[in-house]
Amino acid sequence: MANIKASIITIGDELLIGQTIDTNSAWIARQLNALGIDVVRRIAVGDNVPDIRKALDEEIATCDTVLITGGLGPTADDITKPLLCEYFGGKMKVDERVLEHVKEMFIRRNRPFLERNLKQAEVPDNCTVLFNRMGTAPGMLFERNGKLIISMPGVPFEMMAIMEDGVLPLYKSRFKSDAMVHRTLITAGEGESFIAERIADIENALPHYIRLAYLPSLGMVKLRLTGRKENEEGLIGEVEAWQRKLHERLANIVVAAEDIPFEQILGNLLNEKGATIALAESCTGGYISHLITQVAGASKYLKGCIVPYLIEVKENVLGVQKETLGAYGAVSEPVAREMAERVREKLNSDYSISITGILDVDKVEGETAAPRTAWIAVASATETQAKEFRFNHDRIRNKESAAIMAMFMLWKFIKGRP
Repeated sequence: MANIKASIITIGDELLIGQTIDTNSAWIARQLNALGIDVVRRIAVGDNVPDIRKALDEEIATCDTVLITGGLGPTADDITKPLLCEYFGGKMKVDERVLEHVKEMFIRRNRPFLERNLKQAEVPDNCTVLFNRMGTAPGMLFERNGKLIISMPGVPFEMMAIMEDGVLPLYKSRFKSDAMVHRTLITAGEGESFIAERIADIENALPHYIRLAYLPSLGMVKLRLTGRKENEEGLIGEVEAWQRKLHERLANIVVAAEDIPFEQILGNLLNEKGATIALAESCTGGYISHLITQVAGASKYLKGCIVPYLIEVKENVLGVQKETLGAYGAVSEPVAREMAERVREKLNSDYSISITGILDVDKVEGETAAPRTAWIAVASATETQAKEFRFNHDRIRNKESAAIMAMFMLWKFIKGRP
């Protein structure tokens, strides 16, 4: 079965100058990949008619479908819709259903309907309108020589709504691709080169229709197996058998056998144990708490978070002894241990995490600890463990890394792993 090829074109000067990060392409690519559609190219072009036309010519010539985002608003720099109308030889018309929807949205928002907003209801007469329940700019579907060209707004949640409501169902009915099966293992605490060496024989034994990808991120490496065959029969079982082999080999570093963020991995473990946690975050400023509360149902296990950023707050609010702070400094093992123990006691939780450190590249006056250093401690009613971590990046990356390391440290502590 021939693979279906897709291309994604994102439009907007803001993408080229780095003012806006293109998250649309990544989301679209994941949805298409799940359908077995190959994204062969991703292109960003500015608000420039010749460049957009050139991109359309090239991508339509080589792909079965082209997805375009951006340039569908009511302002002067939103040029995609008139350009596509001309490109496909149509004329603009008002779509009554879209017009009614646009007016209703302005009424609900208690805003006046301006004449320029009438443009939102204008569409080429040779396109199929893709309704946008989340916004005022509809998507558009054009066909040329059996190929599908789809244009959507650049606003991510509007694009997602159009994809889910109209585009993905269309692709499922129109394109018949090879069966594709993904399985994932998430590891923590070991780099991808070390992992690759440990599983080299397994990777070399994979059949040609099953591929292994290494996807490193902060503190973790995701291993993704992808199986692709014309017939799905037996493929799921095959991919899962290889997943089990990898899991057995890497058992000491595998933290999950599904594609979920680490805060959810930790939350699942706490739910499984019926346990609660409390946090004392100094240098991360509540970032660990932020991550944990990204997961629905976190209130079942998160008691709360204290952010003792200043020394006096560590002492007067959290209860760290003045003598400990004076003798060892705020960034030290004894202080991290006391922080973890005090916050667990104050919030009456089963477990706790504390972190104190200097995540900047520069040394802090009056502090003996080196820059880009953190002490992390975890505690239960019977035991406290602490460990020093050193980081190599800027302040933001170091904060993100420290948060993952802290959650991983608690996960190992609860699991009884060294």
